[in-house]
Amino acid sequence: MKKLILIRHAKSSWQAPLRDFDRPLMKSGIHDAHLVSTNILKDIPTSYLMWSSAAKRAAETAMIFAQNISYPLESIIFKDELYTFDESKLEKIIKSCPNEYDNLILFGHNEAITNFVNKFGNVFIDNVSTSGFVSINFDSNNWDTIEKGKTIKTIFPRDLK
Repeated sequence: MKKLILIRHAKSSWQAPLRDFDRPLMKSGIHDAHLVSTNILKDIPTSYLMWSSAAKRAAETAMIFAQNISYPLESIIFKDELYTFDESKLEKIIKSCPNEYDNLILFGHNEAITNFVNKFGNVFIDNVSTSGFVSINFDSNNWDTIEKGKTIKTIFPRDLK
């Protein structure tokens, strides 16, 4: 069995004239990332791999979650290719996960995340919100053969306020 946890980056700022890749989190995004990450401890597997888009807002979100779930910051793997809004590219990256890892936590971007969870999960989600957490289990021993899985848990900031 493979378990995938997808987390959309927290709310980011459009205030400064920066490239999209370099946009930081807003104060409300930082708050929501802390809120969700402190409410998922019982939903986190005992061992896992953590990947994040290298975009600033995703990386900052991953670091907040890592701190709150006691995952070493230096163990987060930042991947430029996770800076994608295309679910087929996201699918390809997920399917490249080494099979020795049964659990993957991934921080990325919409539309890729919402479209991916609707293709591979069994619960329709209109929109995975910023700081949104979606856990899907797959009845497969290989990442490259995952198909329709079972959506186990969703946690969005609005659920916790």
